[in-house]
Amino acid sequence: MHNSQFTKHMRPLLAVFLAIFSSTAAMGQSMPAEGQTDSVALANPAAPQEQTILRKAVGEKAPDWLKDVADRIQLHGYAQGGYVYNHKDGTNTNTFEIKRVLFWANARITDRWSFLFMHDFSSVVQEYYTEYRITKNKALTVRLGQFKNGLTLENPLSPTAMEAIDVYSEGVTFLSGCGSDPLFGVQYGRDLGLSLYGETNNGKLRYELDVMNGQGINKKDGNNFKDFIGRIEYRPVEGLALVATGQIGRGHAIATSIYNPDIKVGDDYKRNRWSVGFDYKSKWVKAHGEYLEGYDASAVSRGGYITCAVPLGTPKVEFVGSYDFFNYNTSLGMDQHKAIAGFQYWFFKKCRVQVQYVYKSAYVAGGEFVKGNSHSVMCQLQVRFN
Repeated sequence: MHNSQFTKHMRPLLAVFLAIFSSTAAMGQSMPAEGQTDSVALANPAAPQEQTILRKAVGEKAPDWLKDVADRIQLHGYAQGGYVYNHKDGTNTNTFEIKRVLFWANARITDRWSFLFMHDFSSVVQEYYTEYRITKNKALTVRLGQFKNGLTLENPLSPTAMEAIDVYSEGVTFLSGCGSDPLFGVQYGRDLGLSLYGETNNGKLRYELDVMNGQGINKKDGNNFKDFIGRIEYRPVEGLALVATGQIGRGHAIATSIYNPDIKVGDDYKRNRWSVGFDYKSKWVKAHGEYLEGYDASAVSRGGYITCAVPLGTPKVEFVGSYDFFNYNTSLGMDQHKAIAGFQYWFFKKCRVQVQYVYKSAYVAGGEFVKGNSHSVMCQLQVRFN
């Protein structure tokens, strides 16, 4: 009798976990845009698709509290992978690769309080945080945990919303900790800390203030200094956003860098940044651009980019183009030009196929910055479910 009652009450709970892991497995097997972030807003009710999956799992006769749990959980995921051919320094290379396989679940604990966990199956745990909306409207929300910081226009955006296959511009990748700065390491634009953010004036004015460790993901701070990041976004008319961001902080070097050879491993150094940019969307064109500067000890880096996508007769097929300039150290003349041209086909909602040609005027090889041309052809399949 005891075992029978236990089985009766545990069956719905086990069904919930089965639904969650079944969704994860389906994403991995099938490799499941505008301005979306990986860290989706958590205050909204669960999407109908996720509600249906979980409700079927728990059954109509499940306890009321279990049905309520199903209504409060959202499941999301996407995968990006493809083929890359590269020619530089007289050498040809080519490879198939899986770039990202992300799955995240967010839970609405109350109408104001929520929690998110995100994992990249091709990498590491990316995000885990809780947030609480302090005001009745969207004017002020506090977030605590590990998440993408607000530096630069592009960094908070999901790779599924970016036009380029190699995702962010050279300046954003270097300055926001997405991987090309050896002093900071590969941090995927994320860090541990506290954030206050919100919007006013019917969504026309948005802001974000972050206090971060400045050491990257899944790490304690390497020094006693914190990084302060500010972001303000103004939308004067529909479809146009003007964005300014800045950072003041001190880094703790985890490796040496050809871009800044004076900084040694373990050194604490000044690490300040700022940027201004725009993002414009209409049915005729999607475009965004930015100017950026960074200061690492005595080294100065600066650059800018503009990227666009233009529909070719139908919103499903777009031409993609981008020009990107970045000087990693103005004193050493480490400048690089990058150009991208290609096409993308949206075959189902947020799922697409992309083909792009990428030209660069400089690259790193053998621990040296080389002024030489490189040419790449990239193909990518993206599948996403919300």
